[in-house]
Amino acid sequence: MGLLLAVSISCSDDDNDDNTPPVPTVDVMIKETTLGKVLTDGSGKTLYFFTKDVAGTSACTGGCLTVWPVFSVASPRLNAGLNAADFSTITRADGQKQATYKGWPLYYYKDDTAAGDVKGENVNGVWFVAKTDYTMMLGNAQLVGNDGKSYKSDYTEGTADTQFLVDSLGRTLYAFINDKKNVNKYTKADFSNDDFWPIYYADIKSLPSTIDKSLFAVIDVFGKKQLTYKGWPLYYFGPDSKTRGMTKGVSVPRPGVWPIVNKESPNAPD
Repeated sequence: MGLLLAVSISCSDDDNDDNTPPVPTVDVMIKETTLGKVLTDGSGKTLYFFTKDVAGTSACTGGCLTVWPVFSVASPRLNAGLNAADFSTITRADGQKQATYKGWPLYYYKDDTAAGDVKGENVNGVWFVAKTDYTMMLGNAQLVGNDGKSYKSDYTEGTADTQFLVDSLGRTLYAFINDKKNVNKYTKADFSNDDFWPIYYADIKSLPSTIDKSLFAVIDVFGKKQLTYKGWPLYYFGPDSKTRGMTKGVSVPRPGVWPIVNKESPNAPD
């Protein structure tokens, strides 16, 4: 009896010792990394945003997908603290499905070999870890004004990608050329013109690693808060209709009066 029992136990141990990794119980979770809390898949592999996807469609095609494979789980099972309403799925131009978070398509990075790796951060200045609490993100796109014309970063007509600050949902932020350092010279005391150029405010939480938090400040505009960057008060453009990636304001009333803002923006004058 003793011998039979020993054999039985030995066989049971061998059957369970197959080193099979556990099956994830969720598809998306939040994981602490060297860059803070980021979105990962259920195995802890980091997910990323691509700034060229600011309009909500994927600009990563061809060889790009070899380096940045898409995250394509439909109706992902979410870890506690994540909101299902923030997730959706798009159909890419190649017919493949891709999961999105707050409208940003999600990707892996091929060189992230271990859970928690964040080697894709700031690759080419356009790839950033996916976070749930970005106050702002960066977009890269062709500037197209309200006049339908294409503009370069110097506001001359032409075709070229320009990088610019957007809110967490990809909506473009602008400065007003007549403003002074931390002084809003546009908004009226009764806010009667706020619909056309609404002031922007949000509590600063996470930012892309290339954006310096110390360059932001908060000002009071007739009792309302407005965020500034490099001293420039920040605005939306009403006719952008809160649409991701729209840059109609760059041509109103003429190019350069309401510029986009980015790292190359000069400091606002005193």
